[in-house]
Amino acid sequence: MPRVLMIVTSTGTLPDGGPTGLWLEEFAVPALVLGEAGAELVVASPRGGAAPVDPRSERDPDKHPGWAEAARALADTVALDSVRADEFDAVFIAGGHGTMFDFPGHPALARLLADVHAQGKPIAAVCHGPAAFVGVVRADGRPLVDGYTITAFSDLEEKLVKLDDAVPFLLSARLRELGATVQNGVPVLANVREDRQLITGQNPKSSREAAERLVRRLRT
Repeated sequence: MPRVLMIVTSTGTLPDGGPTGLWLEEFAVPALVLGEAGAELVVASPRGGAAPVDPRSERDPDKHPGWAEAARALADTVALDSVRADEFDAVFIAGGHGTMFDFPGHPALARLLADVHAQGKPIAAVCHGPAAFVGVVRADGRPLVDGYTITAFSDLEEKLVKLDDAVPFLLSARLRELGATVQNGVPVLANVREDRQLITGQNPKSSREAAERLVRRLRT
C-alpha cells in the first residue's frame, strides 16, 4: 500500500482580513481518488492542527457526500517539520489562496520537496498548490521547476476571481521566472500537465485528473 503525503495550507485569512484557506475540492476529490486506489494518506500543513477551508469552496454536502468524509482529515493535520521524504511514496499538494502566503519559501516544505525530488518520487500539485515550488532548490542547485513543463492557476484566472491584488505575486508569472514552461488552458476548464516527476493541474476542475495520473504513476 503506497503512502501519500497530502499537503494543505494553514493560512485562513487574507491580508485585508477576508477569509481564505484550502479549496476543498482540491483536497477532497484527490483524497477520495487516492483512497479508493488503496493509498494510505497522511495530511500535513505548515503549522499542523486544523486546516482552514475557504468558505467559498464548501458545497452542499448532499451533492458531494464524500467530500465531508474526506474533510474530516483536515481537523488534525501533522506539522510539516515532523515528516520526512523517505516516509512516503508520493506527495499531493492541494491549493487554495492560503497557500500563496505560507508555502513559498517555507523551510520545512522546501527541504521536504527537494528530498522527495532527489529520491525520484512523484509530486502532484493543483491550482495554487504549485506555490509550494517557489523557493525549492533541487540537488543540482537550480529551482525545482526549472526546465519543467507545468501548469498552475493562471494570471487570467486570478484576475477573473478579483484576487490579483490580494496575493503577494501572480503564481504562473513567478513560476515562469523560475524557469518553468507554464502551459495554461482555458479558465475554469481542466488542464493537467505531466513532466517527469511533476504532475500539475491548473484549477479545481483539474483535481481528479491530477490525482488519477498520480495513481497511475504509483502503479508503474
